[in-house]
Amino acid sequence: MRCPSACSYRLSWRTSSLLLCVLNNHIVSNGAPPSKPRSARAYTPEFSIARRVLTSRFGRTGLVGRGVDYLSFYLSAAWRLRRLVRPDDLVVAMTDPPLLSVLVRWALVGRRVTQVNWLQDLFPEVASALQLRLASGSFGRMLQRWRDVSLRAAALNVVIGERMAERVREAGVTPERVRVIHNWADDEAIRPLSPAANPLRHEWGLTDAFVLGYSGNLGRAHDVATVLEAAEVLHADPGVDGQRVVLLFIGSGHQLLELRAESVRRGLDTVQFRPYQPRERLSESLGVADVHWISLRPALEGLIVPSKFYGIAAAGRPVLFVGDHDGEIARLLRTHDCGTAVAERDGQAFAAAVRRLRDDPGLRQRQGDNARRLLEEGFKQRLALGAWGGIVRALSTGAQ
Repeated sequence: MRCPSACSYRLSWRTSSLLLCVLNNHIVSNGAPPSKPRSARAYTPEFSIARRVLTSRFGRTGLVGRGVDYLSFYLSAAWRLRRLVRPDDLVVAMTDPPLLSVLVRWALVGRRVTQVNWLQDLFPEVASALQLRLASGSFGRMLQRWRDVSLRAAALNVVIGERMAERVREAGVTPERVRVIHNWADDEAIRPLSPAANPLRHEWGLTDAFVLGYSGNLGRAHDVATVLEAAEVLHADPGVDGQRVVLLFIGSGHQLLELRAESVRRGLDTVQFRPYQPRERLSESLGVADVHWISLRPALEGLIVPSKFYGIAAAGRPVLFVGDHDGEIARLLRTHDCGTAVAERDGQAFAAAVRRLRDDPGLRQRQGDNARRLLEEGFKQRLALGAWGGIVRALSTGAQ
């Protein structure tokens, strides 16, 4: 995804023309404002400027290192914001990192700016649901109070799912200050590609296999036990015409080492691992799989939305979802007939769903086509950026 300020739209500004988007490691603006802006003057930003702020780089390997990375970003971003922002500017605070809405509100107190929060997750509830000690007890409740105050004080809170919108309203934010804009995929860069025409299928020796794919980060929020149980069930199943089921993981994440070890321990030689592929090969890497699976622990519904769904839909592939049957992704799969939801830790049901898709090419094609159609009608990049453009125009003229 791109920061919304990277989209070119025509704006009418009250007294300033600077749009800032604050996101991990960068502060992005739409360029230098006019030297003498006028009220209601139309201004079209020609370019964006990304100002990288100083941070440590311990990465995602450990919670302590990640915490230090976040803290260094908070300090650098606060200092840079105080230098850049002027009265009547519009600032978009995007999580990740967590609690960025709190930082922006504190850093810009007294500056008379318009703040929009772009929520990719809800912290500290995510940490609490994952039973991380930092978010427990009185400290976690204090963080949540600070976060709720920053949401209620913002001009608008943009969330990425209906379930998340429900949670934000429950935090005391009025409905008119909550807007849903789903995440998206680049529908032009990612296109459906038939397995026979996909060079990666040949390079990775998968031409004769039925491939169940996972692409992206395999973190703490995702269930692995269900797919491991299903993999054992499918391991000895030759399928139609002897077509074996291969589980393909492309990416990285907290649970990847455990998954590798468990696959070896259980003798699952049908599990393969590949690193992230170059962006220009996304159509190929997402198109290697005949069907993809994604998951989200039920306790995290409304706190996170698995954004990998949109890339899979762009690639025109069905989705098997492991998690809450009434979750955000499960609702989409059911409503638009582009996949199946399976309860967490029901490996037998997951294996049965894989078999149905493997043995019924017509079902596979229909659900894949439906997924691509859903993306084009509701989740493609141009639609999302257009919605962001509408928000910026409305806020810049004082009419939300």
